[in-house]
Amino acid sequence: MRTYALTVFNKTGEKLLDETFKAENDQDAKKIGEERLEKEGYLEHTHRCVSPEAKLILFHR
Repeated sequence: MRTYALTVFNKTGEKLLDETFKAENDQDAKKIGEERLEKEGYLEHTHRCVSPEAKLILFHR
């Protein structure tokens, strides 16, 4: 399992969500990240999900 980081910001740059989660691969991490964002109502907020190598898996500005 690999550890991914999911971060959500508001318009002033304040972090609304900053957490890590485990996934088998980048595709699974993208799915898990999107589900988490939808659950919390953050799909339209600025967000990013990065892999352990700092590769962007999800990004929305």
